[in-house]
Amino acid sequence: QVHLVESGGGLVQAGGSLKLSCAASVRTFTTNAMGWFRQAPGKEREFVAVIGWRGGMTYYADSVKGRFTISRDNAKNTGYLQMNSLKPEDTAVYYCAAGYYSSSLADFGSWGQGTQVTVSS
Repeated sequence: QVHLVESGGGLVQAGGSLKLSCAASVRTFTTNAMGWFRQAPGKEREFVAVIGWRGGMTYYADSVKGRFTISRDNAKNTGYLQMNSLKPEDTAVYYCAAGYYSSSLADFGSWGQGTQVTVSS
């Protein structure tokens, strides 16, 4: 089990950028795929992006493709989500997770507490 903590959320104007970080407590983070999910009020938690444990494979939701970039630094036990050209519909609590290379919530066993991202119009 990997303990994860997200940071970097905040308030930004539409068109702006934010970079989220996901710090893992132990080095075993290196052997897990790392994913980002988000949940807006009244909505189900949805997939955003995932990166394989080696960092060479990535997959994005269509809604963020071309705007968001997922990355990881295994030496620092940290994952990242660079968010550019932010839109009001990106407003949500963002969660990082560790598990299998997948877009399904059920394939991730470790979750952070979430960080709020608010994009003003």
